[in-house]
Amino acid sequence: MSVSNVAMRAYSKALDAHKEAEKKALGSASYNPDAESGFTKTMNASLKKVNDLQLEKNSMVEAFASGENQNVHELMIQIQKAGLAINMTSAVRNKIMTAYQEIMRMSF
Repeated sequence: MSVSNVAMRAYSKALDAHKEAEKKALGSASYNPDAESGFTKTMNASLKKVNDLQLEKNSMVEAFASGENQNVHELMIQIQKAGLAINMTSAVRNKIMTAYQEIMRMSF
């Protein structure tokens, strides 16, 4: 399972939409579009790492299937790393969604 380019583009579009919403909320005078928040940078870097692991795993599987590389140990380690990265990303996503739902249930 790999994080496809379509998913990365959708995520980037969502981030751009979020920046536009922040810009509207804060007003144009105090908003700096080049300055990303720490959370946004961290999420972008983490998703890029997960995507890179998935792409590397796919290339190793293809190399193994074609007979170019016969090192099963490296292949299995890479598959486990990529699977663990996806599982951790899913866990973080689920926690974020749970926090969002709890915030939405708050009464003001």
